[in-house]
Amino acid sequence: MPSFPLTRKRRNRYTHSIRNLVRENNLTANDLIWPVFVLEGNQRKEEIKSMPGVFRMSQDLLLKRLDELHDLGLNAVALFPVVTEDKKSINAEEAFSEDGLVQRTIRAIKMLLPDVLVISDVALDPYTTHGQDGIISKEGYVLNDETIEVLTQQAVSHAQAGVDIVAPSDMMDGRIIQVRAALEEHDFPNTGILAYSAKYSSCFYGPFRDAVGSAGNLGKSSKESYQMDPANSKEAIDEMAMDIEEGADMLMVKPGMPYLDIIANASQKFNTPIFAYQVSGEYAMLQSAIDNGYLDEEKAIMESLLCFKRAGCDAILTYYADRVLTYLDSSDDEK
Repeated sequence: MPSFPLTRKRRNRYTHSIRNLVRENNLTANDLIWPVFVLEGNQRKEEIKSMPGVFRMSQDLLLKRLDELHDLGLNAVALFPVVTEDKKSINAEEAFSEDGLVQRTIRAIKMLLPDVLVISDVALDPYTTHGQDGIISKEGYVLNDETIEVLTQQAVSHAQAGVDIVAPSDMMDGRIIQVRAALEEHDFPNTGILAYSAKYSSCFYGPFRDAVGSAGNLGKSSKESYQMDPANSKEAIDEMAMDIEEGADMLMVKPGMPYLDIIANASQKFNTPIFAYQVSGEYAMLQSAIDNGYLDEEKAIMESLLCFKRAGCDAILTYYADRVLTYLDSSDDEK
């Protein structure tokens, strides 16, 4: 027998072309969903202090940017409103206003870019004076069934505005079947539901709450009575199975990188598409290292997103989507 190894794994790493040929996972424009924060007014753009490089934008500036990114292959956008204090209330009535900020923005995007998928957040925390994701009791407990009544109205109002996918992110029990029933009843059978099925009670949401203006309303209160305990994994599978049975078309795991095990387990167990959200805290950590020169920007961003594909994700919500589209476009130009 020869003394050298018959199998040398490095042969398949020898050249760039070989590495491309045998690569197991690739990141493309079709994997990306760009989460955006929309403001009232015109010609308004505000950088989010805790998320350097990410901006709140008024509808006119958002449309301009979406048009540019669509030319680079942007396939989907997720809307999050920055609701002014005068429109917040204890019962979140503004959430289902026909002329609400999200509803108007959906209509504007679909008019300009009808083939871009628009995903809308179905949750009440941007609209409540207390910052919770639902209707609360006198004691401050988030009421499950009463919250679902408002969520279904919100989802229907988004469908009426022309949204492609509603994304309930509230973690109320049984809300998916109620939203599905309401959409069917109002003749929106093709409006999809992206269920935030495994949404953990995480510290990584802090910058997002600053971005939408709910941090001050929430104060020192927590969302632990409805969002999942970070210590639990089997419970996430139960939540996902229930949402599939109730009519969810896609499932979300949030946050992303700290919960890659949940993504991998779900991908192996379910045939339903699995999405991940690279949340604001993940962005803030990575961007801080990039800004300080500790990490190469493009390599760090691309590697951080590729791990989601490796774990089994079908799509990724990431604040880096706009940058990644330019990276992918430059890569195509070089070929």
